[in-house]
Amino acid sequence: QPESSYLGDCPICCLPLSFNNNKSAIYTCCSKTICKGCEYANKLRQIEGRLEETCPFCRHPLSKDDEESNTNIMRRIEANDPHAMGHMGKRHWDEGDYGTAFEYLSKAAALGDAMSHFILGHMYSWGQCVETDKKKRLLHLEEAAIAGHPYARQSLAYDEQENERMDRAMKHLIIAANLGYDKAIQMLKNCYIRGHVSKEDFAASLRAHQAAVDATKSPLREEAANFFAEFG
Repeated sequence: QPESSYLGDCPICCLPLSFNNNKSAIYTCCSKTICKGCEYANKLRQIEGRLEETCPFCRHPLSKDDEESNTNIMRRIEANDPHAMGHMGKRHWDEGDYGTAFEYLSKAAALGDAMSHFILGHMYSWGQCVETDKKKRLLHLEEAAIAGHPYARQSLAYDEQENERMDRAMKHLIIAANLGYDKAIQMLKNCYIRGHVSKEDFAASLRAHQAAVDATKSPLREEAANFFAEFG
C-alpha cells in the first residue's frame, strides 16, 4: 500500500492533492502542482498588496500567453524535470501526436513519473506509435501502481478479473480505494454485493477511503472553491 497517491502533497500547505483536477493547477514556471486553496491565498495577498501576479510557489511572474508558458515548460524539460516532461508528453498524447508523446513520456517514466508510466501502459495496449506489447504494458502499469496511481490499479484489477483471479483484483481495488479514488470504492461496493469481498474488508476500505478524501480538505480550500465558483 503506497503511503500516498502519485500526486503527492501541495508543496505549500503540505496537504494531499485531490484527484479532482479542478482543485489544483500546474504552474509551468516550476512544474509544481498547487492546490486551489494556496492559489487563492496567493491571489488575496496580491490583491491586498497591489502586487504583480506571480506563481504561489516560486514567485516567478505568471506567463502572459501560451508562447511564454511553453518557453517556461521547455526550460524545465531542459533541466530534466520529470513532471514537465510528463506534462508535455500528455499534452501531445491528448492531441494525438503519439510519436512526440512517446519521446517525452519515456524520458519522464525513466525518471519515475507515475502518470507517464500509466499513459505508456495504454500506448502499448492500444498500439499508439508502438507495437502492442502486453509485457511492456504490464510493466508500466505496475510501476504506476506502485507509485500510487489509482487508475493503474484499476486497470490491473480488470486484468485479474478477466483471468478469474478475484482475490488479486480485490487487493488492487482496495489499495486504490484507500488512496481516495471514488470509482474504486464504487467497484468494491458492487464486488461486495456479489460476494467477492468480505464485509470486514469492504468496511475497512470505506473508512480508509473517507479518511483519504477528508485529508484533502481544509477550510481554506473550501473557501477557495466557493470563490472560484463565483468569480472563476
